[in-house]
This record gives sequence, structure tokens and C-alpha cells, in this order.
Amino acid sequence: MVPLLLVLLLALLLFGAGFALKALWIVAVVVLAVWLLGFVVRSAGPGGKRGRWYRW
Repeated sequence: MVPLLLVLLLALLLFGAGFALKALWIVAVVVLAVWLLGFVVRSAGPGGKRGRWYRW
């Protein structure tokens, strides 16, 4: 009975890790898209130069 419970627990952990990794990939793609979009829509700064859209 114990080995069966250990296998089920391992399967549950691997399923959870797989879902978390997939969710992190989706978040990474969304952040990348927003970052790239920032280069396209950044506003013109003083003197007509295009400035950075982020602060650092």
C-alpha cells in the first residue's frame, strides 16, 4: 500500500510541477510581448528623440 501511495504522490507532484512550468512559460511570453510592444509605442522625448519607456 505504501509504494502505491508514494507513486501516486510522485505523480501528483510531477503534474503540479508541469502545470507550474507551463504557467511560467505563459507569463514569460506575455512579459516578452509587453516588453517588445514598449519599443514600438514609446513616446518621443524632448527634442524629438525617442526615449526609453521604462525608468531604469
